[in-house]
Amino acid sequence: MKPPSVPSRSLRDLRELTPARVGLGRAGASMPTEALLEFTLDHARARDAVHAAFDVQAITAGLGDLGLEAFAVASRARNRKDYLRRPDLGRMLDEASRHLLTSRRCGSCRLAIVVGDGLSPSAVNAHAVGLVRSLIPRLADDGIEIGHAVVASGARVALGDEIGAILGARMIVMLIGERPGLSAPDSLGAYLTFAPRVGLTDAERNCVSNIHGAGLGYDEAGLRIAWLVREGLAREITGVALKDESGGRTPQRITVSSSHSGKPAT
Repeated sequence: MKPPSVPSRSLRDLRELTPARVGLGRAGASMPTEALLEFTLDHARARDAVHAAFDVQAITAGLGDLGLEAFAVASRARNRKDYLRRPDLGRMLDEASRHLLTSRRCGSCRLAIVVGDGLSPSAVNAHAVGLVRSLIPRLADDGIEIGHAVVASGARVALGDEIGAILGARMIVMLIGERPGLSAPDSLGAYLTFAPRVGLTDAERNCVSNIHGAGLGYDEAGLRIAWLVREGLAREITGVALKDESGGRTPQRITVSSSHSGKPAT
């Protein structure tokens, strides 16, 4: 039996530059055992991220340490099975949450932050508080304060529209776990919407995605989000009409697709 083939040097060099599965080699008609085991492990990590527990208490406490009084709400998805099978339920608040938000509204605010579990609670548990910590001083430099902070369970991106509308927010920033990938099970996304209201399309949002340890760092993500918040409020727009000109090092996707899949979406 021949030993597994070895990737050429150019492919080995490429593998050092990307987490994508390239130049895996082969063993007969199959991939080498090591590559198969790595794939199986990454697939298991991605599945675990989808079903991880959302640590609402820790996130609420972490936001509190940053001076934000956060309160918890939930969508109409009663459990994780409902959430995965019925995306529409994750876009609507349950009645108790609607009443809570209505009672908390006190006039209008310029900006509200929503932290939702999405398709990777692991990402939110790991990165949401750190990102908000980096974001707050950048917003303060522009004279923008976070008026409300909400932690939402069973959330899809569009849930932020209903939350923002009830709270009277001019702008909503939704931090949510993106669909786990084989190279990034803990990727966080930030979705920005001016004048949020139920029924908006994703063409009216901006997205800063791929926020995690091997992706976009908190500082650069905070810079991009703060720029989009400032310009969105000043121009009274978000979405396809607002391009990211924050001066970040790498191009960032701004428009998003029509359903939340962990890639930028609702």
